[in-house]
Amino acid sequence: MSESAKSCMPVPTFSTLVLSLASAAMVQLGEAPDPASGASGVDIDMAKHSIDTLSMLREKTEKGLDADEKQLLDGLLYELRMKFVLRKK
Repeated sequence: MSESAKSCMPVPTFSTLVLSLASAAMVQLGEAPDPASGASGVDIDMAKHSIDTLSMLREKTEKGLDADEKQLLDGLLYELRMKFVLRKK
């Protein structure tokens, strides 16, 4: 990897991981276009998997999260779950 590519990459943090998974779920729910293709579509099964993965992370890391990480993850899970329920109707 070139030096310029390395400098463009965000520092890997718990928050960037959570935001990456949440972004994938938003694409899968049809709330955002796929960044690779620009197309929008719904994949409810993959959205559920992404939400379940975030929920598992929440459970497994509960004691090690700081207040900001907990708030971020809880807020994203709430938002994604509400969008999922509305999509399933």
